[in-house]
Amino acid sequence: MTASAEARETALLAAQAAADKLATDVSIVDVSDRLAITDAFVLASAPSERQVQSIVDEVEERLREHGVKPVRREGVAEARWVLLDFVDVVVHVQHAEERAYYALERLWKDCPTIPFVDRAVPPAVARSAGTPAADDVDPGSSGSVVLAPGPAEPGADGAGAAAEGATDEDLLDDDLLEGDPLLDGTAEEPGDTDPTGR
Repeated sequence: MTASAEARETALLAAQAAADKLATDVSIVDVSDRLAITDAFVLASAPSERQVQSIVDEVEERLREHGVKPVRREGVAEARWVLLDFVDVVVHVQHAEERAYYALERLWKDCPTIPFVDRAVPPAVARSAGTPAADDVDPGSSGSVVLAPGPAEPGADGAGAAAEGATDEDLLDDDLLEGDPLLDGTAEEPGDTDPTGR
């Protein structure tokens, strides 16, 4: 089971609101398979308590504009780790030190991520920073599988460039397929000189 379309939309709105207030390391984790109480976590961090509070305020305001209100807020007084519970989506805005110490991404590393690209970042910059663009993600996958560029795309100069965005499994499958003489039509029967079998 994956996060509902409504939860994904809410999570993306919250992530963009955080990014608009200069949050760092904004990511979305689909926890719907692991938790029954929520579908997604939005994770964001900031270098100061003041900026944490600014991000929290912006996330709340942006989601209220779309008719979504938090049912619970925690940590607002200290502004070191603020949790906003929107039922289907829980937003964690952490001070950078708390983010590094608690490492929620590591805790939920087995869960798929929901791709998020800050709309303020030009696509070329996002790609060079390692953030997949919307057209680089396989929409049919349950996780965020980054598709490798094809040979016709700029910068795809052979196997090395095409493999940049591929996962280890993709590379293993490609290596097995490339080296299989039965799949590329070059297999020869003993004494047969025509590889096509004619």
